Amino acid sequence: MELSDLLIVFGALSGGFVSGLTGFGTGITALAFWLHAVPPVIATPLVVICAIIAQLQTLPAIWHAIAWRRVLPFIVGGVAGVPVGALFLPLIPVSAFKTAIGVLLLVYCTVMAFVQVNAKPVRAGWAADGLVGFGGGFLGGLAGLSGPLPTIWSRFRGWSKDQQRGVFQAFNLTILTLAAIGQSIAGLMTAEVGRAVLVALPATILGTWLGRRSYSRLGSASFNRAVLAVLFLSGLGLIVFA
Repeated sequence: MELSDLLIVFGALSGGFVSGLTGFGTGITALAFWLHAVPPVIATPLVVICAIIAQLQTLPAIWHAIAWRRVLPFIVGGVAGVPVGALFLPLIPVSAFKTAIGVLLLVYCTVMAFVQVNAKPVRAGWAADGLVGFGGGFLGGLAGLSGPLPTIWSRFRGWSKDQQRGVFQAFNLTILTLAAIGQSIAGLMTAEVGRAVLVALPATILGTWLGRRSYSRLGSASFNRAVLAVLFLSGLGLIVFA
């Protein structure tokens, strides 16, 4: 096996584990390996495909926690936000934008990890949830950053770990599916991508299974710490790879 294939396997294993554990984070974890193995034109659709596989693999186990009345505003807002973000893509320097978001994530995670926050859960309705979903979709269309906003907001809403995961897993799967359709239309799903997917597929499935097993053993506090860790690494990755 060539070095590039080994990097794809390690990236798929780590990305799958993080997704199985938290319900998001495949891309930011796997790209640390994949960008050293394949060009971005292959790595980007590879992230989308493997993330969808990981999401679908764990969906049956989390299905009971997906309350559609809770999730729907996020999805509707996200679907509306993706094309708007894509329209702004030529107007905003994405590299600087990613760096700014990365810094904000690092600050947020540091504060939440080391400062005792005893705020009451935020009481909000469909409009606020939909606005957060729109923001996530906008960031997804602009810079592939659909996950952080709904993830952070779910915690402020005071939901349990299953309720949180039910929201951002359903949301992320919807946005990823839209991304896959868009990339297919753009002709990015090439034979080279298909080969990379075949190399990554077994490790993605194994990593997701291991992550899901670990998730089952986490309490709400431990799950929140795991989410913070992934968000922190996401922020660090955005700064490094901006």
